Amino acid sequence: MSSPLLKIENLRVYYYSLRGIVKAVDNVSLEVNRGEVLGLAGESGCGKSTLGYSLLRLVPPPGRIIGGRILFDGNNILEWPEEKIRREYRWKKVSMIFQGAMNVLNPVKTVGDQIAEIFLVHLPDKFTKKEALEKAKELLEMVGIDPRRVKNYPHEFSGGMKQRVVIAMALALNPDLVIADEPTTALDVVVQAQIINLLKKLKKERNMSIILISHDLSLIAEMSDKVAIMYAGKIVEYGISDYVYNNPLHPYTQGLIRSIPRLKGPKELVWIPGQPPDLRTPPAGCRFHPRCSHATDLCRKEEPPMIEVEPNHSVACWLYAKK
Repeated sequence: MSSPLLKIENLRVYYYSLRGIVKAVDNVSLEVNRGEVLGLAGESGCGKSTLGYSLLRLVPPPGRIIGGRILFDGNNILEWPEEKIRREYRWKKVSMIFQGAMNVLNPVKTVGDQIAEIFLVHLPDKFTKKEALEKAKELLEMVGIDPRRVKNYPHEFSGGMKQRVVIAMALALNPDLVIADEPTTALDVVVQAQIINLLKKLKKERNMSIILISHDLSLIAEMSDKVAIMYAGKIVEYGISDYVYNNPLHPYTQGLIRSIPRLKGPKELVWIPGQPPDLRTPPAGCRFHPRCSHATDLCRKEEPPMIEVEPNHSVACWLYAKK
């Protein structure tokens, strides 16, 4: 077996606010192989986007990466100086499709200038302004936008087209790994399908790895090879996509899957009672126990370890640790 492209070991990312320390990502470990899609699912506020930002060393203040390792091609990027991250890693090796394209694009610059800027900043010795704009046209055409629109401003594009521009920017330097943070948020179902088909096509053509961050389990099921379920800053279930969907082990995963509307079967939606915990003061033991119908005294006192229940399928739940 070749070594994984990306390996996250015991990563912890905390936000130091005046009201307390928010443990947004707490002791998370994951792996992504070359050409693989990892789906990262969970409710809003569970730490998915923070995990994505940490992989680019872009955690916004007052957030800090306080522990763990992020190994890319065997190198711990947390040990690299910022200048080396900017010069050799960020956008060249790992890029990100940021959530909310309408907020990402600069409204007073043309989309062509914004794409060209990537080449002028990261490869200043190889591109003139004219050459960078030509590359911007090629990228727009690659994502299905007429290259003649290179001189248009963001407000002249629809929501789906803006999202395509952001995807083009993320792919500009042919990265090995793309982090797609809610790439279909606020888009209608037709445009969602177009974006997902585009990502599938680009993955196949470029053999790139993708971390797909979403709360939409149906979207993750369609694209992902592996799935990680995140709750309150922790990974509670992790495994091959088919295993997790066909045999969900953690009560939280089971609740998420039951909440998906189905064409056949019961018409009423099932929801998970309660609210996610405040990550400044997370509950002791398993963080899901206040909402779990299977919770025991052990769940309330001790945090469960990650247990491999079957090959390539692990869960953090005391229900399986006893077996």
